[in-house]
Amino acid sequence: MRRYRRYYIHGRGQINGWLGYTTTLSQMGLMPAGQWRDTRAYNTARDIHGMNKNVWLLALCQALLMSGNIVLISVNGLIGQQLSPSDTWVTLPVSTQFVGLMLATIPASLIMAKIGRKNGFMLGNLIGILGALLCVYALNRGDFWLFCFATSLLGIGIGFGTLYRFAAVEVSAPESKDKAISLSMAGGVLAAIMGPNLAIASQDWLPGAHFSGAFLGITGLYIISLIVLQFIGLPPAAKQNEQAVQSSVGQILKARGYLLAVFAAVVGYAVMNLLMTVTPIAMHRHGFNFEQAAIVIEWHVLGMFAPAFITGSLIGKIGTRNTIVLGSLFFIGCILINLNGVTEWHFRAALVMLGIGWNFMFIGATSQLTQTYLPQDKPRAQAINEFAVFGSVTLTALLAGNLEVTLGWQTLNLVVLPFVCVVPLLYLMLTRAKPVEV
Repeated sequence: MRRYRRYYIHGRGQINGWLGYTTTLSQMGLMPAGQWRDTRAYNTARDIHGMNKNVWLLALCQALLMSGNIVLISVNGLIGQQLSPSDTWVTLPVSTQFVGLMLATIPASLIMAKIGRKNGFMLGNLIGILGALLCVYALNRGDFWLFCFATSLLGIGIGFGTLYRFAAVEVSAPESKDKAISLSMAGGVLAAIMGPNLAIASQDWLPGAHFSGAFLGITGLYIISLIVLQFIGLPPAAKQNEQAVQSSVGQILKARGYLLAVFAAVVGYAVMNLLMTVTPIAMHRHGFNFEQAAIVIEWHVLGMFAPAFITGSLIGKIGTRNTIVLGSLFFIGCILINLNGVTEWHFRAALVMLGIGWNFMFIGATSQLTQTYLPQDKPRAQAINEFAVFGSVTLTALLAGNLEVTLGWQTLNLVVLPFVCVVPLLYLMLTRAKPVEV
């Protein structure tokens, strides 16, 4: 038997506890009355591997989104160099994209609570299409400020797409939740191949402004996502009179493990984004060319997403706590390699470890987060987490170049080291290991 209480969920939303009583999810406030049929329908979609087609299709949508992101990373800075009125504004298109993403995180989650996941994702893709087409128009006009506004719309579209991993949880069986999260992130492997090749191939798709074809390619990715979404079965939004009473923001923040999971996700994503963004600058400063830096980033992206095929199983074996601690050890290993030397192999090995560390820490934190709130608190709890995570990503993106110039590559690594070390210490002090079967 297990050392913790087990419940068995039946078709009509009933729970049988080992104490011998039976109740319903709606009586406990965990499921709105009248929605058991939808839940049962999604459970029957499982295949023999405990996963279902909805998770695989969501992973495809995630891969298409990430491919577009990689294209944006490839061209936005170069477009800024071409169009900006002064060197001060070169990185503004990148900044407005991240600001749009950050500002969309809370509204996206709340909007989906009102109109449903599928309609919310469709809305995000439509905003992305509008932003991409507006980028093409701005480039043909040579309008830098309009281009910056257009990239903010792309950021908003991406903000909706960051919730694909939570949707994967909702269409999975409880025992497959961790695998669903990791599988949805594994789409990044496809994106690591498709994104750079699309950026290169699309350069001459449209006459006129250089790089405008890249945004035509991004438009195509969003259109494909819209088509794929039509084949995904996602739960509808709960009706107003069926929704259970929601907890206050204060109660959500006080839930056991919630802030710890948010903190781990914030540290993992912020440190990863900072070191990844600064690496090409540091490599250039130490005499490496663009091609060498590009190879390092390519290996880093593979390190970020390739482990996702096993991360879910790893969480099932050692638990979220140990997975997050293991991720932090990879972060520490990355920093120690960076402090040890500045050859190409130092950069490459460090960035691979950085990617693996991010994968374990971020997926582990996401898995833990989904265990800390009630279903009716999902929109608020996820919105707070996404705003904190991508707010930190926006901040590190804005500060990265200046920090590398003022502090230097190795000093910057020393500055982020304490933040990474705090994560495993907190988890070892404040949490218990996963219960084992006996």
